Amino acid sequence: MTGAVDLPGGRPDDGPGVGRLRHDGAMAEMVERVDEDDQVVGLVSRSEAIRRRWLHRVATVVCRDTRGRVLVHRRPDDRARFPGGLNWMLGGAAEPGETYEEAAARELAEELGVRARPALVLTFRCAGVISPYWLGLHEAVVTGPVTPDPREIAWYDWLTEPRLAELVRDERFVPDAREAYDRWTDLRRSGPAPAG
Repeated sequence: MTGAVDLPGGRPDDGPGVGRLRHDGAMAEMVERVDEDDQVVGLVSRSEAIRRRWLHRVATVVCRDTRGRVLVHRRPDDRARFPGGLNWMLGGAAEPGETYEEAAARELAEELGVRARPALVLTFRCAGVISPYWLGLHEAVVTGPVTPDPREIAWYDWLTEPRLAELVRDERFVPDAREAYDRWTDLRRSGPAPAG
């Protein structure tokens, strides 16, 4: 990225991390580029990883309430990626140095205002509509109130698994979330399997 300067501190309002100041003065989101075996090979901007279709890490969380229902949300219409899309996972790119679990906990706090320790269920290489990436899918039970970040969540509801199974086939559902759902249901049918 021409005219960029590495800075400590990450993106504004996102807490600690590593950022890169772009030529226009904005902070670029940095991620760890990983190989086919999910091993770190370098540090790049997320936009470059997507543009060049380089693998990087994304952590997601499936939230359940105490009745076993799953949180489904709609992305705001002004989002660059999948505007207005439905999703059954919260999450985003892992920051440099974060484990999948740490990234999932951070994303859960940022997007839903919930402090919890999500449990890693599976990791797999997601084909991704925009770019491929390694996805760490986690689960968490939410026992208290939620405070959705309106920049990330325009609407949400708690749905039963049968209703989620119907909705995931809706064309408004984010395609990558559908791929993750299929992997998750396959795993639940077959029992635990090795990650990857």
